[in-house]
Amino acid sequence: MPGRIFTKYMLPAVAFGLFLFAVYFVRGQNQAHRPTKPMAQPPQSPFEHTVAGAGIVEAQTENIAIGSSSPGVVVEVFVKVGQQVVKGDKLFRLDDRMLQAELANRTAALESAKADLVRLENQPRPEQLRISAAQLAEAKANLAGQQDQYNRARELYNRKVDTAENQVTRLQALRTAEAQVARAQADYEMQKNGAWVYDIKVARAAVAQAQAQVEQTKTELDRLNIRALVDGEVLQVNVRPGEFVGAPPGQALIILGNIQLLHVRVDIDENDIPRFEPGSPGVAMLRGQSHTRFPIKFVRVEPYVVPKRSLTGENTERVDTRVLQVIYSIDAADRPLYVGQQLDVYIQVPPAVAQPPATPRALEKPASPPATP
Repeated sequence: MPGRIFTKYMLPAVAFGLFLFAVYFVRGQNQAHRPTKPMAQPPQSPFEHTVAGAGIVEAQTENIAIGSSSPGVVVEVFVKVGQQVVKGDKLFRLDDRMLQAELANRTAALESAKADLVRLENQPRPEQLRISAAQLAEAKANLAGQQDQYNRARELYNRKVDTAENQVTRLQALRTAEAQVARAQADYEMQKNGAWVYDIKVARAAVAQAQAQVEQTKTELDRLNIRALVDGEVLQVNVRPGEFVGAPPGQALIILGNIQLLHVRVDIDENDIPRFEPGSPGVAMLRGQSHTRFPIKFVRVEPYVVPKRSLTGENTERVDTRVLQVIYSIDAADRPLYVGQQLDVYIQVPPAVAQPPATPRALEKPASPPATP
């Protein structure tokens, strides 16, 4: 009995309820949706004929990535982001204790070489000259004594009183005394004439070598003080005291650039290069604010076509595309722009260049001959 009641009354009621839900759901899905307004209007070119490209704001001097020519530990950073620097200002300094010790050692060696040169240039020393003179006088006195003994021995030998052996011994002693006098005389002359000119040249060369080694160490010490080579503003600082930096470093330690006048580096697709003419005016727009426009002025073309690195996210964009990079200057005095900001750039193209090339007459299809009556 209960089963018959469910089948007769409840089952149709459930089916009817499901039918009503299906009708409601279908009607809800078929309602027209209001179009959603985009958060920002897409940019539109102000020119009738144009070439579009993605632009990156950069410094007038380009973005200079500061590195270190020597590896070491950073002990001091002298600049902060946004600080103005001039050419020669210190940016940061590496540990220089080892080179300071080497400089002290080489400075001492230089002083020693200079002292040796002064010693040679001030010869003869008066005291040494008097010693040489005394030694010469002593040798001459000894020669006189040996000469007297030899004369006595020869007279005794002639009288047959002394032997020939004693006479030869006295003669040899006399020759030795004569050689000693000659050596003392030569030594005295050498001391009197001062240092040999070639010894002075060697000493001067040693001084120059020691001076060069000192200057070399000073140069290496100065290289540990990383300095700015151009006037500009510190755009980014990626180094802190205590960090070790290699040579070359893995990243730009400090990014520096002159942003008094900003430039825009525009990437022109290789397919649009034939339509682009150097010197053409253009306009740049902010991403997300197409109503904010900046007039740009042509600066130069970098004639080397490079692989595209700046991706805009467009569906038609390919990573294997090559682009021509064109530099424009931009005046953003009244509205702030930041280095690295991406802009939409439109460059005006003359109508003659914008039109597709005409088909060569040689490639045109020949007209059909008239029908023969």
